[in-house]
Formats: sequence, C-alpha cells, structure tokens
Amino acid sequence: MDMLPLLRLRRLFLTAVLTTGGALPLAAAPLLERVDLFAEGQAGFVSYRIPGIVVTAKGTVLAYCEARKFTPADRGELEIHLRRSSDGGRTWSPQLQIAHLGPRLPRNPHLPDDKKRKDMGGPEQQTVNNPMFIAMREGPVHFVYCVEYMRVFHARSDDDGVTWSPPVEITATLERFRLEVPWQAVATGPGHGLQLRSGRLVVPVWLANYDKDPAPPLRRGCSVIFSDDQGASWQRGDLAMTIGGESSVAELSDGRVMLSSRNTDKRNRRAVVFSADGATGWSTPQFLEDVLEPGCMAGLVRHPGVRGENRPLLLHSSPHTTKREHRERKNVSIHVSQDDGRTWPVRKLLQAGPSAYSDLAVLPDGTVLCFYESGKLGETRRNGDWAYARLTVARFNLEWLLAENRASGADSARSEVGR
Repeated sequence: MDMLPLLRLRRLFLTAVLTTGGALPLAAAPLLERVDLFAEGQAGFVSYRIPGIVVTAKGTVLAYCEARKFTPADRGELEIHLRRSSDGGRTWSPQLQIAHLGPRLPRNPHLPDDKKRKDMGGPEQQTVNNPMFIAMREGPVHFVYCVEYMRVFHARSDDDGVTWSPPVEITATLERFRLEVPWQAVATGPGHGLQLRSGRLVVPVWLANYDKDPAPPLRRGCSVIFSDDQGASWQRGDLAMTIGGESSVAELSDGRVMLSSRNTDKRNRRAVVFSADGATGWSTPQFLEDVLEPGCMAGLVRHPGVRGENRPLLLHSSPHTTKREHRERKNVSIHVSQDDGRTWPVRKLLQAGPSAYSDLAVLPDGTVLCFYESGKLGETRRNGDWAYARLTVARFNLEWLLAENRASGADSARSEVGR
C-alpha cells in the first residue's frame, strides 16, 4: 500500500484535533504506558492466557484471563482470574479467582487431533475457560464463561466486579445450534461482549465438531447468543460464518453490528460480517485487505473519535503477520478505521516481537486500553519465540496512535522492531 495516503490521513486526524472543537478533550502529548498484570509462575500458576478487558459505567477497569495451573495447555486445571483498577489502569487490585467455585464438572471427552498429543490434564482437573464480560451503560456487568468447552454459564455483578451472583447455566441456548453444527466443543468469545443501543446484550460464540467420518452437516461455525432482558434469558443468533472461529463484535455508527472473526481462509485476512440487529441476517463474509490474519483472536472496540470529527473510530488489535504457527505470533498492532470498518488505512505497532491474543477497551476520557499476551525477543520455548510469558495492559491516547511515523504499513513495523 502507498504510504502517502496513510500519512495524509494521519495529518487530517491531527488537524481535526488541533483546530476544531468537540466534546472529547485530547491530551497535549502522545501517551504510551505499559504494566504487566499477570506473569508465568505468578501466584503458583504456570501461565496466564486469553485476556479480556472492559470499562464499567463507573469507570472501573476489569481485566480478566485464564489462569493455567500446571501446564500452558488450553485444557487442564484452569481458573478465571480478575484484577480491578479504579484509576484508569494505573494501579490494580490483587488477582482474584472468580467463576465456578462450586461443584466440579466432568471433563469434555472430545479433543482435536493436535491436542490429543499434549498433556490436557487428568479426569480430576477442570477447565474453566473463555471469560467474557459485558459492561452495561448503566451499572451492571455481565459475565459469560465456559466449563470444559461444553457448558456455558452466566453471572452478574452490581458492584463493578467486587462480587458476583451465583452462576446460571445457559448451555441450552447453545444446544439450539446442533442441527447446523453438531458441536463437540463450544466457547464464548473470548474478549468482551457488547450492549447495543437497543439494550440487547450480544456475546460471540464458536462451535466445532472434530469427527472426520461420517461428515456432520457443518464442522465449525461462529455466531452469537443474545439477551433482550438483561441476561434473564438467552437466545441464539443466525450462524454468521462457517469459516469463522473466535470473534469480536462492535456496534457501528448506523446501528449495524460488525463481527470480526479468526478464520481458516487461505487469503490470510481478517473476515467480517454485518447484521442490522447483531444477531440475524448476517452478510456474506468480506476480507479486510489491510488486516492480516494469522489464525489468532483479536480485539475490536468503538472509540468516540478525534475531537471535532463527530465520527467514531473503530480500533482493531491483532498480530501483524500471516504466519499461522503459534510460535510465529508477533507484532500486535492497532488498526484504525474511520468509515465503520470499510477501510483500515492506519496501523500502529504496539508490541514488537512475540505477542498474540488481545482485547481493547476505552476509558471515559478517550484513553485506549489494550490487554494483550506478550513475550520477549529471543525468549524461546517449543523451538520458537514465546508470546505468552505475561499479560500486559497498554494505555495510549489518539495522539500516540495517530502520530506520523517516518514510514507506514509494513515498513513502520520493521522500523520499530527491536526498540
């Protein structure tokens, strides 16, 4: 891509910031700060993965993840842990286990082939996985999570994540997908869910069947579950993509919902679909030429936008590579769209080198939070760079995100690697 249009767009953004009025005040200087919230070996856990982050109606930041007790594997003894911040992500409470503290549930007997060769834990262990929060505009925070990739639960907090209601199982909602995808594994998100302007709660889900013969109607798919009564009951949406997996959602300026999905298409680009109500009538998948797809979960959030523009931005975070091996996950970058996701002309490198899953949130003052998996260059495990040594929160503003670099696109990433 020619870098001149990118630089012109950055100049337009900054001109709007400097010369026009608006409701969103912007800081005088670029801001980028980082803090590690979870690190391998911390509190007796081998590793922490699968980050999610939200900002509540009161401005409290909730950052949550999977705490993996004995191995870094996706299944085994896994808990959900939470840390809270009441000062915009500068300082944090101690980590706390939440979710499924009651009777333990049976293991899921179904595994994909690549996991059968790994240590997924014994029958006495329990996988609590794929946490997703929804921060409502007025007060409550909803929490949806899975156990053993086969059961789904919902809980709620009315005190910004200090305490949670007893979990209620909602797996029956996912059972309604079985005619299309007779799933053996199901999971929410990960990342965060969404409250639409209509009040509807939307949670992305993915479904998978690992059998090879006989072939099921569909082996995989992604969709949403949704609630129109603040979590009291849940319904399934239409199947959104049959090539999709872990997905993120955002509401656009015209009220439509965009679902952005990890996918298996050989074009190695992020796949997106659109729905008028966030649940039904999904469009034909489109591929974002500027957003590379390495087969990895990604963050997506709506931002109020630059001062005076009166047009929200979409921010998308993901590794900037097309290499799909887990050891090749690197260069988590922030992409920017000012036209409801049609084009993504601005990209800023956030983390050079090993880095993987990420999620995004926006503070009331417009500061952006990216909670992501990060490693170090040259820190190798499993015969490759290790992207999962810690979970880091980055705080940055639009001045940092939109600041001009001497190069853009792939050249920008190369110029910053190793700094």
